Amino acid sequence: MEPALSVLIESAERGDRSAADALFSVLYSELHRVAKRELARQGVPVSLSVTTLLHQAYIEIAANDKTSFPDRGRFMAYASRVMRGLIIDHARMHSAQKRGGQFHITSTGSALEQPADDRELTRIGEALDELGEIDAALSEIVDMKFFCGFTFAEIAAMKGISERTAQRQWEKARIYLHRRISTDLEA
Repeated sequence: MEPALSVLIESAERGDRSAADALFSVLYSELHRVAKRELARQGVPVSLSVTTLLHQAYIEIAANDKTSFPDRGRFMAYASRVMRGLIIDHARMHSAQKRGGQFHITSTGSALEQPADDRELTRIGEALDELGEIDAALSEIVDMKFFCGFTFAEIAAMKGISERTAQRQWEKARIYLHRRISTDLEA
């Protein structure tokens, strides 16, 4: 991690709002890339733009004074968790609107696109929350891989572990999530 980023993180942790803003600005382009990729991958309706997701994430991150980011990896993991929550909340809201019979038109005049499966995204979110209570490190790997699209090499570098360890943790989390979601589907 570059020294300037470490100084910004430390200052932001001490409550320096200008440092927190500067930290977000430094990481904005990377977060924008992550948000754009995730929205495209999840098939989220066009009513949730990359910029909207990113700005909502910033508001949520800035509002949480109790959060500590000792390094870039933890900041990105936290940001990805926040974005995951926002995407899942948006999918839930979209499902509720569909059940209520509301019909929304985008600014281009076309109807909102249907996400791949709102219920599946919600089940994944709930299972990840449960996994986070059991093993926060595994949940963090899933957020970084699934919701941000980081490679195992990038995850390993951010978390200070080997690439193989990141892969093993990913597999362990996938097995847990598969079992948890399969159990939900059978019920």
